[in-house]
Amino acid sequence: MTQSPESLADLFGYRFDDTGLLTQALVHRSAGSRNNERLEFLGDAVLGCVIADQVFARHPGAREGELSRMRSTLVRRESLAELANELDIGAYLKLGPGERKSGGHHRQSILADAFEAVLGAIYLDGGFEPCRQAIVDLFTEKLDAIDDIDQLKDPKTRLQEYLQSRRMPLPEYSVVEIAGESHAQSFRVRCTVSDTDIESTEGQAKSRRRAEQDAAGKMLVQLGTD
Repeated sequence: MTQSPESLADLFGYRFDDTGLLTQALVHRSAGSRNNERLEFLGDAVLGCVIADQVFARHPGAREGELSRMRSTLVRRESLAELANELDIGAYLKLGPGERKSGGHHRQSILADAFEAVLGAIYLDGGFEPCRQAIVDLFTEKLDAIDDIDQLKDPKTRLQEYLQSRRMPLPEYSVVEIAGESHAQSFRVRCTVSDTDIESTEGQAKSRRRAEQDAAGKMLVQLGTD
């Protein structure tokens, strides 16, 4: 049973004039044609703008690529879903029967989209400044936690830079195994670096890209860099 949307608005530090916008922000597309997809699109844009402004101001010495990595880290699905869980957004969502049965109230993609949709609703209801303030308040701890810019680089990038700095051959990635049905595949990838005593490392994930990142991260550990 869903909770009253107004209590969620309080957690965002905002009071709606048009509560219908907030109600719509919490309707998943599985529950009807009047859902939160358009609001999510808008909230995503405002969130990206505000976070970009924050990291730009907080890190005056950071280069463009570093700023992009910081922004990406803060607004990625996992980060938004974490905040959505803290706000218990899942308890407020309206889902179709299929999504409810499959645990949609806890799915990261649905939670992250709903979080952005609420931001979009705040923007439409009150304008940019109230939405900006809500974002800054919600992201303060995460913004404060970004200190080590180098650690924001993904494992494949860090491994490549480590090897290049030592004039070593670049890593090679190969798919060892693809398991499961087409809609739920699992990839096992091997990472090999020549001219080292390490034979190889393997990573596993639901996508080839993430499996490669996993394998690269394990190679960094074997090389003694992490």
